[in-house]
Amino acid sequence: MSRLSLNQWTIRPRSLAEAVDGCVRHDIASIGLWRDHVAAHGLTETAALVRSSGLRVSSLCRGGFFNRPDWLEDNRRAIEEAAELEAACLVLVPGGLPAGSKDLSAARSHVAAALATLAPYASEHGVRLAVEPMHPMYCADRSVISTLAQALEVAPPSVGVVVDCFHVWWDPDALSQITRAGDRIASFQLSDFLNPLPADVLLGRAMMGDGVIDFAPLCAAVDAAGYTGDVEVEIFNADVWAADPDEVLPLMKERYASLVERRITR
Repeated sequence: MSRLSLNQWTIRPRSLAEAVDGCVRHDIASIGLWRDHVAAHGLTETAALVRSSGLRVSSLCRGGFFNRPDWLEDNRRAIEEAAELEAACLVLVPGGLPAGSKDLSAARSHVAAALATLAPYASEHGVRLAVEPMHPMYCADRSVISTLAQALEVAPPSVGVVVDCFHVWWDPDALSQITRAGDRIASFQLSDFLNPLPADVLLGRAMMGDGVIDFAPLCAAVDAAGYTGDVEVEIFNADVWAADPDEVLPLMKERYASLVERRITR
């Protein structure tokens, strides 16, 4: 249980201070932060609050979106923010197709070039970058990188990858690619996959055990690959957001204990 982390979007309507307080009261040792919440609270103030609360920052979400005109400036700022927060990694969502383009190959080549540009700046600031492949249904608008294999291919060796169960569970090569990733796994994220999906597929995540994912082989593969970092629960779900966090967080811990914790041994 010491490795369980609350990704802030699991209780998205709550303020950053409320999320930190929830972690402390429910004995959750780590938190994944989002840049918009950090900006609202203040970067310096957030860093001080997290440190005084004794929490680790398992990740900062998010950089990336390399299809946007200001991608370089924004990602440099994100790296600086991750350094200030001492985040274990900066999660990069690669972004979809550029406006008016249908050239998927060119978009993926641009992601590779962008990562090569950012990697030295991240290294200078002591920040680990982590590319998040996303389910193919998000390819056009959020991520032209859909599999772990693609993420490992476009990223320089110094750049890690995110293994998010929601995004990779369907991939027949997921387990072998987790093995291939090895020490390049920078973040491991949990949520279940709803069936049927809601009209807004961005909100198709669910509490572990409420969807169709078999977590056992994914957890065992990540464990065997040598990952020893925090295990982050990241749920985008309207019903979960509407619920009382003092009900959500105990349920999250209960599901983690029954479905995940016994599968990870490191």
